[in-house]
Amino acid sequence: MAYPNNAQLQSDLEERAAKTGQAIADKAADLAGKASDQLDKAADSANATLKSMSATSREAGERVGQVAGNVKSAIDKSVSDQPMTTLAMAAAVGFIIGAIWKS
Repeated sequence: MAYPNNAQLQSDLEERAAKTGQAIADKAADLAGKASDQLDKAADSANATLKSMSATSREAGERVGQVAGNVKSAIDKSVSDQPMTTLAMAAAVGFIIGAIWKS
């Protein structure tokens, strides 16, 4: 394209620069939207994982409570039915823990 004077050339360059700037702005806005969508998906995934972990830990806590209750009942029964055997077992467990602790 031939330009008869510098004013025409400058006008054409300014128009092209404006179009290029607008195209870059549009692309940046599109990429920002996609990044926002990805962040939203990541946040939703993290939230779902947190809820799942919370439910799982609650269930585990309930099970530990049940096991502790069962152990307590078994110890109480053992103490009342066979106190000497229970005392000997407690001493053996204490000895083993002490030996492990010392080494």
